[in-house]
Amino acid sequence: MGSIEVAERRDVVWITINAPERRNAYDLDMARAMITAVEDAAEANAVVITGAGGSFCAGGALTQLGEPDPAQLRRLFTTSLRLLDAIRACPRPVIAAVDGAAAGGGNELVVACDFAIATERSTFGQTGPKVGSAPVLGATNLMAVQIGERRAKEMALMCRRYSAAQAHDWGLVNEVVPDDGLDAAVERWLDEIDALSPRYLEIAKTSSNQWWNQSKDNMAANLGALVQAIGSEDMLEGARAFLAKRKPDFRGARRADNS
Repeated sequence: MGSIEVAERRDVVWITINAPERRNAYDLDMARAMITAVEDAAEANAVVITGAGGSFCAGGALTQLGEPDPAQLRRLFTTSLRLLDAIRACPRPVIAAVDGAAAGGGNELVVACDFAIATERSTFGQTGPKVGSAPVLGATNLMAVQIGERRAKEMALMCRRYSAAQAHDWGLVNEVVPDDGLDAAVERWLDEIDALSPRYLEIAKTSSNQWWNQSKDNMAANLGALVQAIGSEDMLEGARAFLAKRKPDFRGARRADNS
């Protein structure tokens, strides 16, 4: 069972995703806990989101997809959107402190944060079409504003992995630091934030949410499509292949779905 650890240090709320046995993929309760932690941080100087045990976040937990419960998955999908929206709506800067893999919904978590700092060993990428899903909560919409449409499509559709250096070159992260330098780099950013006006930081942040706000209708519509695809052969094959650590056979699944 995973958990979310919340600590306050020097007026900064640190949220640590702690489910290293599944690369910090979050379940419904963990997503709800993160929403509460972000919303409760409105009076803090800043929020830092990070992961425990050598991974950042692998997004929503896939363990239930092999035998999907539509109602439970619907809740996880919609709560994931609420989480990312809470990060965007938070009046304080939110920093993704990435050490290890930011995959799938974890990569979209990076997209949603205001800033991202990564260690050299970190990796980034989407997993949706490879595991029977689609990354509609940032990767197929807002990420194109951050890194360009063709690069965003490459990342969202091809399910490749990218180094921290490449993510920095593309504009997905703000800074890459040595593997033992993440905390020091985050503290340096927090020192700069501490010297700024909270009132005008909030105005600057909320006014910079233009592209996120324009993307939300797209996200909501495509969440509906994901819900309609729950239980499809492509979803089942992707999830079972992922859990069995084998290559999926979507063509065979599609033949079975159409038979």
